[in-house]
Amino acid sequence: MDNDEQLSANYKNMTSSDGWEKKLIEDLALASLKERRASRRWGIFFKLCFLAYIVGLVFLYYSPFDPSSLDKKADEYTAVINVKGAISSDSEASADSIVTALRNAFEDEKTKGVILRMNTPGGSPVQSAYINDEIYRLKKLHPDTKVYAVIADICASGGYYIAAAADEIYADKGSMVGSIGVLMNGFGFENVMDKLGVTRRLYTAGEHKGFLDPFTPPEEGDIAHVKTMLANIHQQFIDVVKKGRGDKLKDDPLLFSGYVWTGEQAIKMGLVDKLGSTSYVAREVIGAEETKDFTVSEGVLDRFAKKMGASIASTMAEMSGFGSAPQLR
Repeated sequence: MDNDEQLSANYKNMTSSDGWEKKLIEDLALASLKERRASRRWGIFFKLCFLAYIVGLVFLYYSPFDPSSLDKKADEYTAVINVKGAISSDSEASADSIVTALRNAFEDEKTKGVILRMNTPGGSPVQSAYINDEIYRLKKLHPDTKVYAVIADICASGGYYIAAAADEIYADKGSMVGSIGVLMNGFGFENVMDKLGVTRRLYTAGEHKGFLDPFTPPEEGDIAHVKTMLANIHQQFIDVVKKGRGDKLKDDPLLFSGYVWTGEQAIKMGLVDKLGSTSYVAREVIGAEETKDFTVSEGVLDRFAKKMGASIASTMAEMSGFGSAPQLR
């Protein structure tokens, strides 16, 4: 074979080899592209599944839907309503939420008894009074349905204001009970202003309109007025407790002093009837071991918005000198 023929054969081999390699590279690239597309599709699928799982958990946690309501076997059950956290118009334990739950529980024909599961340090006397009044109203409309307060960790001040309307009160021996008193707080910045050389300019119409201003030293008359107002609310609280507990209360000067008591001590003071849990009261006292939760739950976004609003309002109130409104805590 001469040189020209040899060169021609070599060229054919090279071009044939290049075509094979090119096709192999194209096939590999196409396979890689398909694998990436499939991986991306599966990634999107699993992300959507995870998102649906999270949304489902949030829905089940915050939804007022009670899975036990699907159980049609129970002819009657004990209605349970949670009174949890601070009692205020912006909290989960607002009068709107608790009153709605109470009405739903009393109007349910399968309800044999109602348990208020108390775990609250107290709060607004107004919200507590709304709930207390509603309990009495509903008991009058449904005389066969009794209300029991069961105290978990704490039932103080405004919480006890509510519990006092129950037919009987139960607690654990270590529960904290009582704190029958009223408080109102704020800050005073007049000394800070003197040190900074800042002058307060406050203009009012009404002789005592600015009596809670934090940058002005309080006068004796202002302090006396606040104490009179708090004493009036305190007496309302005492009257409510006496109405609910009656002759069960021990004649002790410390009873309405604002002290808290353990569950065992509270029995001796007449603030609690017996020791017992929610399940015990449902099973042994009411006689309907099956329970149904009637607590009105808010959505996560609504709860977040309310907490943010309440926090901002509280901060602004304290900075303005009004501090907190009178609190049963």
